[in-house]
Amino acid sequence: MKFVLIFGPQAVGKMTVGQELAQKTQLKLFHNHMTLELLSPIFGFGPETWRLSDLFRFEVFKAVANSDLEGMIFTYVWAFNEKDDWAFVDKLCTIFEEKGAEIYFVELEADIDERKVRNKSPNRLAHKPSKRDLEWSDNELKSSMNHYRLNSFAGEITRKNFIKINNTNLGPKEVAVKIKEKFGI
Repeated sequence: MKFVLIFGPQAVGKMTVGQELAQKTQLKLFHNHMTLELLSPIFGFGPETWRLSDLFRFEVFKAVANSDLEGMIFTYVWAFNEKDDWAFVDKLCTIFEEKGAEIYFVELEADIDERKVRNKSPNRLAHKPSKRDLEWSDNELKSSMNHYRLNSFAGEITRKNFIKINNTNLGPKEVAVKIKEKFGI
């Protein structure tokens, strides 16, 4: 069993890289908006959406960890300055580690100008209906930079299976190949 956590700021390309990696492996993609898009039409992006999303996600993680699947790719916007996000990552890794899974951390970073372009990409908008309000989505992307640190500091991630990729000028297929080759997935 393999568990790949792809993390980075909004519109950095986590889902599209995850889609490519899933095509190149036997791993299933569970991108972070799959639960959010289910709940946000009912509850907006308020506390109930986040509470239920976490419940659903952890049930899916447990089911996959207990299955005979090859593994999973999960995408996440990790706020490094938020203790709750660190706890979330620790909890989800524990679920897989307790079942003997190998854990791989993939951090993506890209320039803000490129992220603004990606924020409007057809693939993103097709899979994330909440991002179709482009004015709101652009504002949320920009304002999050003032409140959260969405990329790690050098040496902050201490896991042995970790790669940080600046994909400003790389397409998702190139990034997926780098990940596959780095970890032998």
